[in-house]
Amino acid sequence: MDIKQAKGSKTAKDGFKNEDFVIQCFNDWKNNELAKEWLREMNYNLDDIEYVQAAKVKGSFKADVQVEIRIIIKLKSLTDIQNLQVKLVSNPQGFNQIDKRWVKNYEEMWEIPENILRILKHFTGEEAPYIDNPRDERRMFADELSPKDQKDILEFLQNNKTLIVSDILKGRGKFAAEWMLVILKIQDKEIKWALKPMNFVLNHFGNGEVQITPRGSFKIGRITMQRKGGDGGRSTANMLQFKINPCEVLDI
Repeated sequence: MDIKQAKGSKTAKDGFKNEDFVIQCFNDWKNNELAKEWLREMNYNLDDIEYVQAAKVKGSFKADVQVEIRIIIKLKSLTDIQNLQVKLVSNPQGFNQIDKRWVKNYEEMWEIPENILRILKHFTGEEAPYIDNPRDERRMFADELSPKDQKDILEFLQNNKTLIVSDILKGRGKFAAEWMLVILKIQDKEIKWALKPMNFVLNHFGNGEVQITPRGSFKIGRITMQRKGGDGGRSTANMLQFKINPCEVLDI
C-alpha cells in the first residue's frame, strides 16, 4: 500500500496513544483542524454546529470501546448522535483486533449449533485436539479439522456471513457504529486518516470468500478469524478473535 496516497495528511499536535486523542480533538473542535475535517467528512456544515461533545462508550454487542459524538445544531433544538469505531495504528501492514470473545458468547449472538460449537472449541483450544500429533498440542488449526468439520463450519460461516460481519464491525443497538475512523501514525506527529461510513466498511471487509487460510485460520472476506493466543499461557488465549487491516481503507 502506498501510504502517500492516503487521504487527509495532517500534523497531530497532541498525543496519539488511544481513543482519548480523538475525543480531545472533537471536544476542542472549534480550534482543532482535524476535528473540523472529520465533521465535514460526516456531512456537517460547521456554521450550523453549536456544540460537540465526545466520550467513550461500550455497547453490549461490541467488544471494542467506541467514541460517541453528540452534535448540537444551532437554532433547531436538534442533537445528532454519531458513534465512531476508532482504529489508531502505527503499521500500515499491521492487523488490528476488531472483536474477541469466548465461543459461548458468540453462541448466544449467532445461535451457533452444537456441532459448530464443538468445532470452534477445538479450533480455539477450549477442547483438546481429536487428532494424533497436531501441530500445536493445545488446539487444532482449521486445516487439521476433519473434512466434514471443515465443510460444516465453512457452510455455517457462509450462511451467517452478513450477521457475523455486521456484529463484529458495527455492533448492535443504540451503540452501533455509523462510522469507522482510521488514523495511521507515520512519524512522530504526522498522521494519515480516513473516515468512512460503516456500510462502506461492511462491504469492503465483508465481501469475498469464506475460506481456510494457508496458516490454518479462517477468512471471511478480508476478515481473519483465529484463536487469540498469547496472554502468557492464560486461559484467555483460547478466545476467538477477529482481525482486519484497517489501513486498507486509507487508499479507497
